[in-house]
Amino acid sequence: MELSDEILINAPVSDVYAALNDPKILQECIPGCEELIKHSDTELEAKVVLKVGPVKAKFSGNVTLDTTGAPNKFSLTGTGNGGVAGFAKGGADVTLEADGDNTLLKYSAKAEIGGKIAQLGSRLMTSTAKKLATKFFTRFAEVVGEEQAT
Repeated sequence: MELSDEILINAPVSDVYAALNDPKILQECIPGCEELIKHSDTELEAKVVLKVGPVKAKFSGNVTLDTTGAPNKFSLTGTGNGGVAGFAKGGADVTLEADGDNTLLKYSAKAEIGGKIAQLGSRLMTSTAKKLATKFFTRFAEVVGEEQAT
């Protein structure tokens, strides 16, 4: 499954990049996120509860950041395990471009799923992934924009 999109955020690149590395902001924005622990500048651990069609599962996962091109470009890879519900693994490339006082955030992500949730079909999984990504980035833009206004 592949996803890509872009969103304009009402904040400069430096603030958007800082927010993308702030566990409190990420936890607030990730749908179903119950816990997000930052182990280092490049290692995160998350616990997320998701409902995909008739399947509800609690996923535990790890995310590794590659900040080589920071703050304008970085990538992440991660894995999640939902027990009998299945697993997910994938990654994303993110670019941040200045647009006046705003930031254009672009992302391209790939994910692979297996187990019970994979049996739900690719159309349901793709639409759910798009919905979750939209929820995350919409909320993220709101939170960063609010912080910028204060």
